[in-house]
Amino acid sequence: MRIAIVNDMRTAVEALRRVIASSPEHEVAWLAFDGADAAERCREDTPDVVLMDLIMPNVDGVEATRRIMRDSPCAVLVVTASVDQNASLVFDAMGHGALDAVNTPVLLRSDVQGGGELLAKLERIGKLLDRRTGPGVVAGAPAPHEPGPAALLAIGASTGGPRALATVLRALPADLGATTIVIQHVDAQFSAGLRDWLTHESGKTVRLAAEGAAVGGPEVFLAGTNDHLVLRPDHSLAYVREPADYPYRPSVDILFGSVAAHWRGTAVGVLLTGMGRDGAEGLLAMRRAGWTTIAQDRDTSVVYGMPKAAAEIGAALRVLPLDAVAPAIVGALHAATGMRRTSA
Repeated sequence: MRIAIVNDMRTAVEALRRVIASSPEHEVAWLAFDGADAAERCREDTPDVVLMDLIMPNVDGVEATRRIMRDSPCAVLVVTASVDQNASLVFDAMGHGALDAVNTPVLLRSDVQGGGELLAKLERIGKLLDRRTGPGVVAGAPAPHEPGPAALLAIGASTGGPRALATVLRALPADLGATTIVIQHVDAQFSAGLRDWLTHESGKTVRLAAEGAAVGGPEVFLAGTNDHLVLRPDHSLAYVREPADYPYRPSVDILFGSVAAHWRGTAVGVLLTGMGRDGAEGLLAMRRAGWTTIAQDRDTSVVYGMPKAAAEIGAALRVLPLDAVAPAIVGALHAATGMRRTSA
């Protein structure tokens, strides 16, 4: 892949250059030493991946990521001295379209420390860029719709997802009366930080989904490992490794498919901004099970990949701008609850 380096520290640039040079699959496309220059260079020569520093003079990495995803979209990997210490900025950048983050490799006298982690991230991004099909969701026979203790809201997101998720969760009423399960494509090492960030940004208490957690109360669960989060027939949550070679981890398709197969009662499926097509087949399974399915529209998506794939195969009952998603969720749940009470 052609990889651009954006960093104002010369030693960091040299460390990144050496790591890229160590792999025959990669080459340095160009260098930039501040965010404004990076955005301009991307318009002139869009690389496969941009290694984006966060803290730079003039224009920082968050704003540079926003400009790049607006004007010349490509994969952005945040590279910063300390991901943990800069967690808030990392999630801001992810909200504008960055795919992932990694600590900056350290240049030593005869070696580079941390280069292996960077190469592993690049390999994963390469798989995402090349991926054209989903994992082949087989949901099985839809579960019969029966009254349950609560409704279920399943949300999937990827590139640009943190900010979109915060927008939707913030707009949902406290008395929604549904369990919410969120899948965001993010490395497990960032899941706790994302939980805290979403809790702060949305005003809702977000919890990492634990193995065996029961679904039925008004909690908001976030997938917290690199394995796939699924709903089991007894309405508890579990993590599964398979499909092991699927590059989207955790997978939206796998969760949505398990919901279509096992949930009894009312459900709504939502697919937000993201690169690729993860979630499209699973959303279709949820629609075929008789539930409301929603996809974010092109104009408000940072990357119109996943929701576009869902719209193209007829998986989304409604395609809506981001600000209209939460009201549509509330309307669907209230309508279903009213119908259930009437029939009862």
